[in-house]
Amino acid sequence: MLLGEQLEKFVSDRGWEVDVAVGSVIGRWPQLVGPDIAEHVQPVSFENGILTLRAVSTAWATQMRLLTSVLLGRLEQEVGAGTVTEVVVTGPSGPTWAKGRRRAPGRGPRDTYG
Repeated sequence: MLLGEQLEKFVSDRGWEVDVAVGSVIGRWPQLVGPDIAEHVQPVSFENGILTLRAVSTAWATQMRLLTSVLLGRLEQEVGAGTVTEVVVTGPSGPTWAKGRRRAPGRGPRDTYG
């Protein structure tokens, strides 16, 4: 057997087909979505058929939410039907107010904002 055939058999025996397919999508993200989207939106995780994306701004997150049906169609072509069942798009995370090793419970400095 050739090395490629042996590798396919190994992946198939372990049941890793879906993980390998989604890993290839994450590795080829710029080629799948284009350089503009890849610059502003990155895949974060894939669990139980849910692909999570993180956008650099809320505007890009909104744009990707509008394009989820197109993206799901493209992913279906690349990895097969039913592999990616949902796409969740998150925006940038806000700053944390928790600083230091010791922290008092409660809302912190935001509780005096009115």
